[in-house]
Amino acid sequence: MNCKKIILPLMAIVLLASCGSQKDVPYFQNAQTVDLSGSQMLYDARIMPKDQLTITVSASDDKAAAPFNMTVPTPYSAASRSTYSQPMLQTYLVDNDGNINFPIIGQLHVGGLTKAETENMIQAKIKPYMAAAETPIVTVRMPGYQVSVMGEVARPGTFTVSREKITILEALAQAGDLTIYGMRDNVKLVREDANGKKTIHELDLRDANIISSPYYYLQQNDIVYVTPNKVKAQNSSVGSMTTLWFSATSILISLTSLLYNILK
Repeated sequence: MNCKKIILPLMAIVLLASCGSQKDVPYFQNAQTVDLSGSQMLYDARIMPKDQLTITVSASDDKAAAPFNMTVPTPYSAASRSTYSQPMLQTYLVDNDGNINFPIIGQLHVGGLTKAETENMIQAKIKPYMAAAETPIVTVRMPGYQVSVMGEVARPGTFTVSREKITILEALAQAGDLTIYGMRDNVKLVREDANGKKTIHELDLRDANIISSPYYYLQQNDIVYVTPNKVKAQNSSVGSMTTLWFSATSILISLTSLLYNILK
């Protein structure tokens, strides 16, 4: 009878604890009541210092566009049996002031601009060097767009974004999503602006308002860190202590066995 009085309350505590922890797991718990009208926008990444850009200029007259396309020869290819194979486009490294050196035009300030804004600016600057009837087409790409995800996720790492646009949820999905030990209400985002200033922002994935947050879309070189919960910390502590106890016990047994063999 006494055992039943002890077991039943313990079972109730366990059930209540499991119900409470379940509320910490689902994303977008208030999706039915939140106003998402502020999320109606299309995101376009802005160029930052240390970004690498490829810029292609096309025109109906290939000779007119050629001076604006910086190319570098590729190394010797045995298949082609020539010293150089097909040339590749040179990448432009954006300096700390947000500038690049463009052929013929010279220095251009592209930091803080979107790709479309950069394309329009370059197009306007190179048009005077072409025939009046020529309308050059400028294409800007950022092949080195990367974000990093670490902490309590299944596959932490740095991921290259091919389409230059990624949300925090997509980045977490590429990392295999949060483990059961990851805190959904305490995901940290480390961001560096164009001036080198670093900021840390705490995000709550359980709140659907995150879709309207300025941190929903990740910028290049953002770092997402998923904080481990108390259970993971406790398990880590228990695991370390267990290892120490086993090591100490093994040493003690070895010493006892050695002394026994010496003294018998």
